[in-house]
Amino acid sequence: MQIEQLIQKNEELLTEQFRLADEISQFNQEKVLKAFNKHSIALRHFNGSTGYGYGDEGRFVLGDVYAAALGAESGIVSPALLSGTHALTVALFGVLRTGDKVLCISGMPYDTIRGVIYGDGNGSLKDFGISFDCVDLDENGKFDKNTIAAEIKRLGPQLKMVYIQRSRGYELRDAFTVAEIGEICSFVREQGFNGCIFTDNCYGEFVEKQEPCDVGADLAVGSLIKNPGGGLAPTGGYIVGKSEYVELIGKRLTAPSIGNEVGSYAYGYRLFYQGLFLAPHTVNQAIKGSLLIGKCMETLGYENFPKIGKTPADITRAIRFDTAQQLCAFIQSVQEASPVDSFVTLEPWDMPGYDSKVIMAAGCFVDGASIELSADAPVKPPYTAYFQGGLTFEHCKYALKKILEKLV
Repeated sequence: MQIEQLIQKNEELLTEQFRLADEISQFNQEKVLKAFNKHSIALRHFNGSTGYGYGDEGRFVLGDVYAAALGAESGIVSPALLSGTHALTVALFGVLRTGDKVLCISGMPYDTIRGVIYGDGNGSLKDFGISFDCVDLDENGKFDKNTIAAEIKRLGPQLKMVYIQRSRGYELRDAFTVAEIGEICSFVREQGFNGCIFTDNCYGEFVEKQEPCDVGADLAVGSLIKNPGGGLAPTGGYIVGKSEYVELIGKRLTAPSIGNEVGSYAYGYRLFYQGLFLAPHTVNQAIKGSLLIGKCMETLGYENFPKIGKTPADITRAIRFDTAQQLCAFIQSVQEASPVDSFVTLEPWDMPGYDSKVIMAAGCFVDGASIELSADAPVKPPYTAYFQGGLTFEHCKYALKKILEKLV
């Protein structure tokens, strides 16, 4: 009963933040619906195709709907994009050429993309003669404008891309808001940069009323088994942005001589369309779950990000623990509260793409879907769990009970 009272009290304290989350959800639901209406979505768009997929109207229009919903000119949505990392990789190789330089202005990118950038002999950007420099964030976890300006000047005309990671990855910082992304896009342009501003948009879609392409980014890339798939998309990724870049990327996704003209998916596209339609509401549920767990953990003395009282800029929450045992207990309790594989006892393992053992709770209907209730962590100091998702707020509350039972 003590745990239920703790949850109820903290839920009541979050009334205003929940109201704001509902307002954002309503705005984004209307935005997505207008994108569907603009492109006259009909039952025929759900049909699959085989072979080359020439004339696959469902695939073509799905990209257009995503672009409209995410503030972009053009889009590619494909089940052939297997993850967020894969979508980012295809987009990077589509735009960049040998001798080009990239400047990441949001610190070191997420673990799984590092091998794509710096890998040795594995077909990385480095192997193809493309350099990738990073600017650390300032002491407040924000863009370091002075260093960014100096680096843009130093790299000169070979600088072809400025790269921004919206979410925190495995870093103890807040995700960047769309307003912050818009401000830094303007700043970068003021320095004379005329190339591509590229945004890793994973975990951020529909958390706010605007998206990176609304405020100056040229490309935004993400995974369909995160926010925009609404919990229904079985796989896939999206790439949206300026048409000139999306066209180049299409030639890397398939072949330079073919581009976006081909691509089939025999199982049909209904779940992709329906998932996008549900995404604003599903993200709203995950945000409310994140706020409630953050408030309860804060009450118990656990440091977590974003700080309670701040409006989240993505669906992830970072929670600090004192020991590896506490960290693993937290992740295990999320698995125990899952609808799938709740009976599994999780152990840290050497997961591909990471530099330390990782423990991951993902008892999901779609394997690994982080819009569903999930949590993961590298098992190393500082012991930090990364919690995200939740298709329903009710499920988040149930999982919170399980977490608190184990920790308290």
